[in-house]
Amino acid sequence: MRTTREHDATEPTAGPPGAGAAAVGAVDRALADVPARLRAVRTRRGMTLTGVAEQTGISKSTLSRLETGQRRPTLELLLALSVTYRVPLDDLVAAPEVGDPRIRLRPGQVKGRTVIPLSREPGSMQAWKIVIPTTKVDPDLRAHDGHEWIYVLSGRVRLVLGDDDQVLEPGEVAEFDTTVPHWFGSTGQAPAEMLSIFGRPGERMRLRLPGS
Repeated sequence: MRTTREHDATEPTAGPPGAGAAAVGAVDRALADVPARLRAVRTRRGMTLTGVAEQTGISKSTLSRLETGQRRPTLELLLALSVTYRVPLDDLVAAPEVGDPRIRLRPGQVKGRTVIPLSREPGSMQAWKIVIPTTKVDPDLRAHDGHEWIYVLSGRVRLVLGDDDQVLEPGEVAEFDTTVPHWFGSTGQAPAEMLSIFGRPGERMRLRLPGS
């Protein structure tokens, strides 16, 4: 297993040159519309910030900053609001359609974690955004063919890989062979968000350096 901390665009990326920048640009454009969408949905529901705060447990000040664009929305916040407003997550984010428009990428529950697929091609590397609840603390190791790369977005992720047991901080990366029994979950202190990219046997992340 290798763990590193990412600082800039020179870290491992998959896909053709410029693909990562294009994806980031699409995400930024989608998030730019979130404040207005949150405000519009709440208004249609006839709810006040105070009422939403009471139902979601999100502070009124945080809700206000989300609606004015002063706070970047996280998946955990958006999921709570989509449940409270009774609307699909797509209605809050307006995620851009890429790939086959017949395929809808929706969050699901996998072993107590919220999993959002980020890729559409069934025969290539698969990417997910995963939200790990605070209660997911009991290791349940498993092994299978392939290779996995995980990146911690927020919170702290406990990773057990064979006899190795460590905690990854935000911005840290772990890469490992999934034939080794492994498990990742919460430290029990707070929820965590992470990205996971899984490749089948023979598929690995490619390192691209500036000028190469």
